Amino acid sequence: MGKTIIEKILGAHAGREVSPGDIADIVIDARVARDFGGANVVKNLRENGLGVDDPAKTFFTFDCNPGGSDQKYATNQQLCRIFAREHDIKVYDIDAGIGTHLAIDEGLAYPGSTLVSTDSHANILGAIGAFGQGMGDVDIAHAFAFGRVWFKVPPTLKIVLRGTPSTNATPKDLILAALKKLGANGLLGYAAEFYGPVVENLGLHGRVTMASMATEMAGIIALFPPNDEVIDYCSKASGKKVTAVLADPDAVYERTIEIDVDGLTPQISRPGHPEDVVDVSSVAGTKIGSAFIGSCTNGRFEDMQAAAAILKDRHVAPGVVLKIVPSTDRIWQRCLDEGLVEIFKGAGSLVGNAGCAGCAAGQIGQNGPGEVTVSTGNRNFAGKQGKGEVYLASPPVVAASAAAGVIALPDAIPSKPVLFPAGEAAEPAAAAKPKAKLKEVPTKFKGRVWVIRKDNIDTDMIYHNRYLAITDIAEMGKYTFDNLEGWEDFAKKAKAGDIVVVGKNFGAGSSRQQAVDCFKSLGVALIIGESFGAIYERNAINAGFPIMGADLVSTDLESEQEIEVDLEKGTVKLPSGTDVKGVFSEVQMGIYQKGGLLNV
Repeated sequence: MGKTIIEKILGAHAGREVSPGDIADIVIDARVARDFGGANVVKNLRENGLGVDDPAKTFFTFDCNPGGSDQKYATNQQLCRIFAREHDIKVYDIDAGIGTHLAIDEGLAYPGSTLVSTDSHANILGAIGAFGQGMGDVDIAHAFAFGRVWFKVPPTLKIVLRGTPSTNATPKDLILAALKKLGANGLLGYAAEFYGPVVENLGLHGRVTMASMATEMAGIIALFPPNDEVIDYCSKASGKKVTAVLADPDAVYERTIEIDVDGLTPQISRPGHPEDVVDVSSVAGTKIGSAFIGSCTNGRFEDMQAAAAILKDRHVAPGVVLKIVPSTDRIWQRCLDEGLVEIFKGAGSLVGNAGCAGCAAGQIGQNGPGEVTVSTGNRNFAGKQGKGEVYLASPPVVAASAAAGVIALPDAIPSKPVLFPAGEAAEPAAAAKPKAKLKEVPTKFKGRVWVIRKDNIDTDMIYHNRYLAITDIAEMGKYTFDNLEGWEDFAKKAKAGDIVVVGKNFGAGSSRQQAVDCFKSLGVALIIGESFGAIYERNAINAGFPIMGADLVSTDLESEQEIEVDLEKGTVKLPSGTDVKGVFSEVQMGIYQKGGLLNV
């Protein structure tokens, strides 16, 4: 029986043949921690008396806040620098750029290799046919210490793009079209392989754009079979001849999904939901206050070129702020050498240091209350990039909109821009407090429930990114769900022993461990959901926090009723006396009973 790409890569790094559903210890070729999460990785290693397996394969990347403009980020970066000096670990410091892009450009990752990072978009490595995975602080600490992590081999979907897009369509439009088709949880628990003539002809930058947004479909990874351009690029970057890992002709896929992109025109995601995708023409004329070009999704040189082509001999509309952030310093320098920075500055743009920018609270790209932003980023969750509203689009559409003062297509920029004032600054993060200690681990629970009948509750709704610098669990609880509409007062109502019941894809989005730890802080006993985001699920399991898979939102269960849960039997008894079967795996139980993955 043939193997898919991910089965081949994981099998090669497990030292044995693997199939979907197998649990395997995977050797990790590159182990990365960022300034977001890096300090917690260091803390986990120090508190558990663990060292570093192989410093040559271990890295820090400071891309969330290159300026260190937030004191807590600056402190976290310094903690990582000290640890790096102690263990001879290379640091890609504040002048380098986005870690996942550096991994490709510096040859840390290459086709067929494995990489883990505290970045939920580490699956961007699928662009070069490598395995990349975003993981929480505990997972990365384990990878630092032992050079490997456990992983459940996912089934694979085959995604085929059919047809020829319009000449105005970009790789961003292709992935937005896929997101519209598949939805926010369409790839939940899956690896995907992308095929079709339009995919085969994509350059590296286009593959990076598309692979990045697998996270927004809850996917493990989106893999692109490397073409000659990618192979040549990665061979030069890594200093060795690399070869593509390709699926066997008889590889077994969970299913094949065809997406019609024939004649595809520029697409845009409406605020709050990356999957809420429409034609740009349908929202053209919407007033904007700011625009952003950059992120790991659209920060490559070709993205900068596309924006510069629109902005040349134009100026950003009065009252609109355009922020541009290349993904790496090498790209920034090339933009300078080839005159793009001159165009951007001449157009009235703010050009920032290479890094993540608007996706991270500590760098340029955030917006104020009521402000409408059009962005090339990958996420527009409520509150993710500030208190305003964010549309997601391609670099040409964002550049055209910045010049127009309203959402606009590149070939329909009005002769006179529309004026609009900018919004106010985002609120600062709160201070940290001491960490709470682990408690005993019962396997039977009886408690009051809070039933939240919503799917795709993302990590920004659970625990907003403005609190990410907080590392003490004791303080995290009070911010739980304060960005989830209708549940902002949850932390005040919740009591120790309560049980949270949710729908599908709970914990979609970021790799932040705080979205698990905030429940531990409140004393919440467990969470029961129909399904969980892939990274969130790992974070909960590895932290020793019980989550159970079960569909309770479709029952008549209501908040503040009591249920009984038996983790060993995998059952939930409802107030009516009905038993509902749940899922709590053997792997979960083992990690849960020892108090977490790092409790050796």
